[in-house]
Amino acid sequence: MRLPLVSASATASLLLAIGLGTGCRRAPPDGIALVGATLIDGSGGPALPDAAIVVRRGRIESVGTRAGFTLPARTVQVDVTNRWIIPGLIDAHAHVAPWSLPRYLAWGVTTVRDLHGDLEGILRLRKQVNLGSLAGPRIYSVGAMIDGLPTTYPDAIGANSPRDARKAVDRLVNEGVDGIKVYTRVDPALLKAVVDEASTFNLKVAGHLGLTDAVTAARLGIASIEHLSGVPEAALADAGSLQAAHYRGFFAGWTAFERSWAGLDSSALARVAAELAERKTMLVPTLVLHETFSRLDDPAVLEDTMLRAVPDVEQRRWNVPDMVKRAGWTAEDYPAFRAARPQQDRFLRMFAAAGGRIATGTDAANQLLIPGYSEHRELELLQAAGFSAHDVLQDATRNGALLLGVDSLGLLAPGKAADLVVLTRNPLDDIRNALAIDRVMVRGVLFSADSIRKAW
Repeated sequence: MRLPLVSASATASLLLAIGLGTGCRRAPPDGIALVGATLIDGSGGPALPDAAIVVRRGRIESVGTRAGFTLPARTVQVDVTNRWIIPGLIDAHAHVAPWSLPRYLAWGVTTVRDLHGDLEGILRLRKQVNLGSLAGPRIYSVGAMIDGLPTTYPDAIGANSPRDARKAVDRLVNEGVDGIKVYTRVDPALLKAVVDEASTFNLKVAGHLGLTDAVTAARLGIASIEHLSGVPEAALADAGSLQAAHYRGFFAGWTAFERSWAGLDSSALARVAAELAERKTMLVPTLVLHETFSRLDDPAVLEDTMLRAVPDVEQRRWNVPDMVKRAGWTAEDYPAFRAARPQQDRFLRMFAAAGGRIATGTDAANQLLIPGYSEHRELELLQAAGFSAHDVLQDATRNGALLLGVDSLGLLAPGKAADLVVLTRNPLDDIRNALAIDRVMVRGVLFSADSIRKAW
């Protein structure tokens, strides 16, 4: 998919054409200087007003202020006065499809952590995007997840013993994955084998837990816990009913897990939060998923005008009524799901207070979760949970990069990847201002957000 570039690249092309037309032998521009914006660099330090940022060949060459700035040779200057620049956003829990790529870029998501898909398909898409034959965010993928038998999804890799689990990791390593994910039917014995084998190859393990509770998973060395899964199982004195629900099936387990939150003891939650933080287990809570499922009885959810950004064929594939039918959810479940939300927010505050790190993720492009846009809903929900806009922005940038183990992302400094977002409003005043996107840069290429939307 080819997307139109903004004026900086157009200017570079024009200068090249003029040079060729006049017989000029000077090399064409290969750099962009963004001058005049307030820079929020992702380090957690104070913002830098009236900044001058030079980007060349996909990397940040220099960062300074406009005062005393001299435009380097072969560099096009772009005036971004009265704008704010932040690192590109990271969706740390995604399920990427080709149609989602421009949506991510238009909403400022320049990196995604893909946590399950058709193994060959997602790795082929990753290669196409990362090599530049398709425009889209950087993709880091686990390929296909590992699950106990029978697997919840047919395209997962099943394991029935620790030996099977190690072989599953080895298969994924041979395919060139960027990490490993385990699913709800993986019990502690299987998880121990997965984490141990993955560590041999320096790969991190993510978990959507079910038969393994969060504290046990953390003690075994899991790197991240998705959806806050396994937390009630760890907080309850007797989690037998939840375990039985997970054995019955995915939706039975999810429903019991979600409904259990409202009755959890605060001191037990604090104990779980402290241990997860101590063991450096990162949380990717996907609050937008919990919130969306809790409001499926509200007609406004299915009538949200933002759904126009999703192709009709994808909305038909989502088939939300069929999902609800398969889940067996009734009118009584949604208020129970909503009752879970304050407890989930409280748990995240406990976890952060204990020194734990949170990374933003969305579960897009699953039902009603719009790629790119759902990232901003996640930011808003984290802010509503009691976190400052500054902290939430860290969750969506630097913490996501730390989870990926990619030092070049999540920071805007010399030598780092040139992935950034230009905003028309200050996100530190209100994280919802991160939706005021003017331009997006990924791999040093600058796009107009409006032009991307027109192209899809």
